[in-house]
Amino acid sequence: MLYVEKIKPLSKEFLESIGFYWHTDADQTSYVVDELVLVSTAEVEAYYEAANTLYDMFVEAGQYVIDNNLFHELNIPFNLVELIKNSWANDVHWHLYGRFDFAGGIDGKPIKLIEFNADTPTSLYETAIIQWAMLKANGMDEAKQFNTVFEALKENFKRLVVLGGNTEDFAEYYDGWKILFSSIRGNIEDENTTRLLQTAANEAGFHTDFAYIDEVGFNGSEGIFKGDENFEFWFKLVPWENIAIEEGDLALLLDEIVREQKAIILNPAYTLLFQSKAFMKILWDLFPNHPLLLETSYEPLKGKKQVEKRAFGREGANTIIYDTDMSVMAKVEGDYGNFKPIYQAYVELPKDVEGKSYQAGVFFAYEACGLGFRRGGLIMENFSKFVGHRIKD
Repeated sequence: MLYVEKIKPLSKEFLESIGFYWHTDADQTSYVVDELVLVSTAEVEAYYEAANTLYDMFVEAGQYVIDNNLFHELNIPFNLVELIKNSWANDVHWHLYGRFDFAGGIDGKPIKLIEFNADTPTSLYETAIIQWAMLKANGMDEAKQFNTVFEALKENFKRLVVLGGNTEDFAEYYDGWKILFSSIRGNIEDENTTRLLQTAANEAGFHTDFAYIDEVGFNGSEGIFKGDENFEFWFKLVPWENIAIEEGDLALLLDEIVREQKAIILNPAYTLLFQSKAFMKILWDLFPNHPLLLETSYEPLKGKKQVEKRAFGREGANTIIYDTDMSVMAKVEGDYGNFKPIYQAYVELPKDVEGKSYQAGVFFAYEACGLGFRRGGLIMENFSKFVGHRIKD
C-alpha cells in the first residue's frame, strides 16, 4: 500500500508568480495534487540505484543497436540514422537529461522499468521546483526529498565543456561558447520548461539566449543563428521524431550542421534510440530476465497480461492493457497509431487506499537526481496528476 499525506496547497497566484501556469487541467481540476507520497530512505536509494544501473544498460544496448544496424526495429525515421550515428560517435554530444518511468519501488514491490523518456521528458518543472516549494510552504524539512534536479542540470551543463573531467574546472576551459534555447511559440509549459533549463545553464556559467523555433536560422555549412549571432549549442524542446517526420528539410540541415561540426544539439539525436519504446525489446534480448526489466516483444506475448503501446506514443496515447485472454482491460485512443506496436508484460502500479495508481518518475542527469509521481488510473495519460513526495524517515 502507498501512503500519502495531506498538505496546504500552493495557490494559483503563487504558482504563476514562479512561472508555473499549467496548474489547472481542462476539466478545471488542479493538475498538482495537494498531497505528498511518503517514501523511505531505502526506497529512494533503490530508485537511485535502479536508474543508474539502467542507464549503463541503455548505453550498452545503444552501442548494440548501432553495431547491428537495428534502427528499423526501433522505428527510427531513416532521415535521422546518420545524425544519430554521428552524435553517438563523439562525446561532445552530451545527454543532458531524461526521465525513467517505474512501476513498484514502494512497500517492498520490485522496481520495474516501464520506459525511458530520454529526449523531451515532461514534469521537469514540477519535479525540480514545485514539489520542493510544497515542502517549503508547509514548513517541512526541504532536505527530506530526493530532488537535486536543478543542481544536477547545472553540473551537466558544465560537462558540455569538461566532458569526463571535473566540473569545478569549467571556468578554466570555457571559451565563451553560447547556447540558444528554443521551444514552439504559444505553448507556455514548453516555453517555461525551456527557460528553466536556460536558467540552469546561466548559473553554470554559459552565455545563453532564447528564441522561438520559428525565429531560429539554420545553415548547413555555417550553423545555427538568432539574427546574425551564431550559437555553438542549440537546445530544442521538440521531439526528434517530430522533426524527422514533420520537418524533413530541417532534419537534413541539422544532419549537415552536426556533420560539419558547426553546432551541438541538445538532447543529442541518439536519445531517440532510448526514447523508442521498442528499445525495451532490445534490452530484454541483451539482459533476459533482468530484475529491473519487463518482458517485451514485437509480437503479442502468449497467455500473459500485457500492455500494447507504440514506439513513439506519448502521454499514454494508443495504449491498450490486455488480460491473459487478450480481452481489453483499459484503452486510451491517440494519434500515434502509425508507429510500430510493442508488447510489454503488465505490472500493477502501487495503489493508495482509494485505489488510485501511482507511477514513479526518476530524472537522470549524469546520475539519478530527482523523484516525482504521476497519479491516475490503469494507464497514465494526459490528465494524470503530479504528486510530490517526502522522505518520512
